[in-house]
Amino acid sequence: MLQEVFLEVWQTAERFAPNKGQGRSWVLTIAHRRAVDRVRSAQASTQRDVKAGFKDLDVAHDGVAEQVELKIEGRRVVAALTTLPDLQREALVLAYYGGYSQSEIAVLVGSPLGTVKTRMRDGLSRLRAEMGVLG
Repeated sequence: MLQEVFLEVWQTAERFAPNKGQGRSWVLTIAHRRAVDRVRSAQASTQRDVKAGFKDLDVAHDGVAEQVELKIEGRRVVAALTTLPDLQREALVLAYYGGYSQSEIAVLVGSPLGTVKTRMRDGLSRLRAEMGVLG
C-alpha cells in the first residue's frame, strides 16, 4: 500500500498547493484515503460473502435452471454495458470483470481516483436503469 501511496503522490504532485497546507499533511491525507478504501473494500467483500452464504442455505434448487438464468442475465448485462459511454463501461469492466480496485483503475487509465469513482457510480446508475432494476 505504501508503494501505491507514493505512486499516487508522484502522479498527482502537480495538484499539491503549498498555500493550502504542508506536503506531509497532503501525503498523509492520500495515505488515509487509501487505507479507508481498503477497509471499505474488505467490509464490502465480507458482506458479499455473508450474503452469498445465506443464499447457499436455501433449499435445494434446480441447477440447470439456475445456469440458464445466469446465462440470460449475463447476456442482459453485456447488452446493457454496450449502452454506456466508453469511459463508464471501461471502469466497470475493469472493476467487475478484471477485479481491479478503483485506485488501481485510476492508475491504469491515468485518471484521478475521484473521476473513476464518478464514472463507476454514473455507469452503475445507468446500468440499473437500463436493466430495470430499482434502487
